[in-house]
Amino acid sequence: MKPRVCILKTDGTNCDNETVHSFEKVGADAQIVLLNQLRSGEKKLSSFEILVIPGGFSYGDDIASGKLFALELMNFLSDQLHDFIAQSKLIIGICNGFQVLVRAGLLPYPQKKEQHATLLHNNSGKFECRWISLIIEPSECIFMRGLVGKQIKIPVAHGEGKFFATQSVMDQLESDQLVVARYASPEGVATDHYPDNPNGSLHAIAGVCDSTGRIFGLMPHPERFIYEYQSPFQEQEPAGITIFSNAISYMS
Repeated sequence: MKPRVCILKTDGTNCDNETVHSFEKVGADAQIVLLNQLRSGEKKLSSFEILVIPGGFSYGDDIASGKLFALELMNFLSDQLHDFIAQSKLIIGICNGFQVLVRAGLLPYPQKKEQHATLLHNNSGKFECRWISLIIEPSECIFMRGLVGKQIKIPVAHGEGKFFATQSVMDQLESDQLVVARYASPEGVATDHYPDNPNGSLHAIAGVCDSTGRIFGLMPHPERFIYEYQSPFQEQEPAGITIFSNAISYMS
């Protein structure tokens, strides 16, 4: 059977169709599931092997990006989510989905069940929508297997992408090797400097995982780079295909 992928949608989500197509391209049975369908019991999270919280502007990013979506998850679906995690299934949050996972306390330390980091407004004060470079760090992240040590190019599209935490949390993240991807200069060096770092993220963080590598949050959009013709950098294979293929291979 094909791994079943739940693309969780709510008001303001706008990258769901592209994400479904990306997973179907690598052999998954992917479907859009409304948050209210899980709340009502019409559908069960346990029916799926992979959960995706895609990009967009859930609830218009009122209060803070992803905050209301995160509150709904933890108030109404907390038991389903923690059962899902306990069964060694995969979760990925992309852009707004990354914001949701962090605000829900599912990244970087889901076992502690509290928020340890946040994603703030970009230092530039504006929405950043363009191609950037990432370097992929050693970690347990399932989604980035085969990419460690490489520099990849991928699009960003966000207004609140600055990863921020206290110094003690940042030190722990580094010690635990939970930093998966960093914004990089054209030379492939992690950077705090704009425009290569589009938002001012501390330690140039673009993505983090939990200690198992099965929960992953990434600000850039891999679903927007699954075909070579989508990129102006013709020498590079589409990074999105590798990221989604890794998830399907793990759950197959």
